Amino acid sequence: MSVVYDKVALIGLGLIASSMALAMKRGGLAGQITGYARSQDTRDIARELDLCEVCDTAAEAVRDADLVVLCVPIGAMGAVMADIGPALKPGATLSDVGSVKKAVIDAVSPFVPEGVHFVPAHPLAGTEHSGPRAGFATLFDNRWCIIVPAEGASRAAVDRLETLWQGMGANTDEMDAEHHDLVLAVTSHTPHLIAYTMVGVADDLRRVTDSEVIKYSAAGFRDFTRIAASDPTMWRDVFLTNKDATLEILGRFTEELFALQRAIRTGDGDHLHAYFTRTRAIRRGIIDAGQDTDAPDFGRTPVKR
Repeated sequence: MSVVYDKVALIGLGLIASSMALAMKRGGLAGQITGYARSQDTRDIARELDLCEVCDTAAEAVRDADLVVLCVPIGAMGAVMADIGPALKPGATLSDVGSVKKAVIDAVSPFVPEGVHFVPAHPLAGTEHSGPRAGFATLFDNRWCIIVPAEGASRAAVDRLETLWQGMGANTDEMDAEHHDLVLAVTSHTPHLIAYTMVGVADDLRRVTDSEVIKYSAAGFRDFTRIAASDPTMWRDVFLTNKDATLEILGRFTEELFALQRAIRTGDGDHLHAYFTRTRAIRRGIIDAGQDTDAPDFGRTPVKR
């Protein structure tokens, strides 16, 4: 593909930002890529990896950028935007990669200068690893990136951002912020909370030793531990900023769980079989849609350390 943006600035240099830099390089999508991370160690690693042109201030990174992408934890986005807002050039597009959208829009919008196009986005891709070394160019291939245009966003700016994400290998779709947050509460946020809880239960159940948990981990528990290994700062912010949708889905989950408890207690095998058959079909649909594989590693690309 040809260059989509002459200059792209990535604020935050973790898994998603580093993968974006590598994917843009792979596709020749940006004439120049700059980046900034608050941690000196992270900036040093990014320079070592030659991810992008690493700057020592966020304002320096975004200067004259055609696209600025906030890749920091959701709870930090407002403060970061307050810092870089005055340095954004008129006509630039501002985006993000946060997994909650309404809270990001509320936190960032007050600091978006007039003439800058705010187009939030959320790539539905990731691994349990974090930091600039975790990135890889194929992370977004055949994954979805949801675009959530802020009110009054330029159609041309939205289309251009979608072209970039498609160039990085993603499929794109558009949603409004509230619907996005509800969908993600179902497909990501509540499952992560359940995974953290199940691993916590195993840790608290002292009759099962740590060595037994590790040695005898079958696929179900092993997959829980993969999810529960995700970045704690990011997930703390997700639950604090998408609390309403998460609590709604968690309530529905609790109701379903009580129904299954009743079926097990009363020996209602027909209910259990019908329930498992229905949910199995959903799993098969995910695989048929190309969003996962039968492989026990969930189709994840191993991260080279």
